[in-house]
Amino acid sequence: MRQGSTGSTTAPAERWISLFAVCGAAGMVWLAFSGLAVAIPTLADEFHSSMTTLQWANNAFSLVTGALVIAGGRFADLFGRRLMLQVGTLLLTAFSVLAALAPTAAWLIVGRGLMGIGAALVLPASLALIPREFSGRAEVAAFGVWQAVAWGGLSVGPAISGALTDAFGWQWLFWINIPLAVVTLTVVRLTTPESRDTGVSRHIDVPGLAAVGLAVFALLYALTEGPDAGWTSPLTVGLLVAAVVLAAAWIRIERRVRRPLVDLKLFRIRTYDGALTANLTMNVLYAGLSFLLVLWLQNVRGYDPVEAGALLLPATAGVFLCIPLGGRLENRLGGGRPPVVLGLFLAAVGLAGLGALGDDTTTWLLAGGLFVTGLGLGLVSTPVADTAVGEVPADLSGTAAGVFKMSSMLGGALGVAGFSAAARGITVREGDDVVRASGLSQEEVSQAKEALVNSSSFHEAIASLPSDIRETVARVATEAFTSGVAGTMRAAAVVGLVAAVAVFFVWPRGPRRAR
Repeated sequence: MRQGSTGSTTAPAERWISLFAVCGAAGMVWLAFSGLAVAIPTLADEFHSSMTTLQWANNAFSLVTGALVIAGGRFADLFGRRLMLQVGTLLLTAFSVLAALAPTAAWLIVGRGLMGIGAALVLPASLALIPREFSGRAEVAAFGVWQAVAWGGLSVGPAISGALTDAFGWQWLFWINIPLAVVTLTVVRLTTPESRDTGVSRHIDVPGLAAVGLAVFALLYALTEGPDAGWTSPLTVGLLVAAVVLAAAWIRIERRVRRPLVDLKLFRIRTYDGALTANLTMNVLYAGLSFLLVLWLQNVRGYDPVEAGALLLPATAGVFLCIPLGGRLENRLGGGRPPVVLGLFLAAVGLAGLGALGDDTTTWLLAGGLFVTGLGLGLVSTPVADTAVGEVPADLSGTAAGVFKMSSMLGGALGVAGFSAAARGITVREGDDVVRASGLSQEEVSQAKEALVNSSSFHEAIASLPSDIRETVARVATEAFTSGVAGTMRAAAVVGLVAAVAVFFVWPRGPRRAR
């Protein structure tokens, strides 16, 4: 029996069945994370909501998950990893019903946020269960399976969600969790042994949890509201300052409290720091580009939800092609640093290609940029997960998984908020003169700026204009949005390159660190 486990070691075949069930629970989280973006245009028309409101509907899930996932990792260590996986799956499913019944955008935001509580329990528990059942090359392979399922939820999610939205309505993005949960919970119950750290204190660091949660919330709130309120407005500046102060307070609390939420000695492990940096960047890049591209494909190019989701599949192909290659390179080269640095560089190259998007861009150019980006992200995936969870002290595996998955969810939320803010900033700047000169009232100008291009809210804002001016304003806004998306992709390529350089210097050379 492995140290720290409270269950007996299972047979090899049963371990792999258990792994697929555990990964299935994590896959539900990633499907929920990526699935709503493709339905945003539909929701914009149904709820007559602004772009900011719809960003909150998308980000509420990742915001709550990111704020609570460290606590979820701690709970997994204390109360049992299998138990937290089961409780989290049940909560995720129950609150999915609430979201499916949403009559307004505000209700949907609340439902999505509550779903994040369940996700915060599922993700670290699913990762922390792997080192308890696998070791050596099998452990690397198991982390590769976990990452493949995660990427499956992220990258195939838009296509699945597009098909569900088009065929049955956006509500089925949430109803689908009920049958998935039944199957997952049944198999986990039958095949997965419980494990926990029996010798640690059950004290919960409430001040630390509050400080880190509020810091994440303040940062994401500032990024989401910044384009509307203004980046120099008292609200935005105050939120950014609050995020910094709260983050500093969290570090101070963790240093002084006897039983910290996160043992800061984790961050003295340089391989862990490198993996965390790469994982944060990977999620920023993919979540941001997928969110923007599904909007652009539907509102500029005129594709329906199914087609828009399917057009992102080249990224999926690239990811799945390179996930096993990343694991093999890690084993062959004795560490994850080389494939991670190479992967971030490739992702930057793919994003630079997407920076050439225009109104007449061919599907082949879009597919090529997405495929190369996916190749890079696939190379990064397995080494960062294996390093961040499999190469830390065994008694910290749950906490390490919690911090690692916080970086995933925080990265995803930052990607959506940051990419949207950048694209909207460029869009407003390039189309502002024409919109203001068109004869719209100040209220109509504000509504047009806040609405998604070519949504019902946008067309309502310009409905009072003569037909020829209305067509001109719509065309200019569409062209400006395309420029905003392309410019944001170029900026993302720079982010990827900077991250590759940072990881190269932070992540030390040398063989894998023994646990």
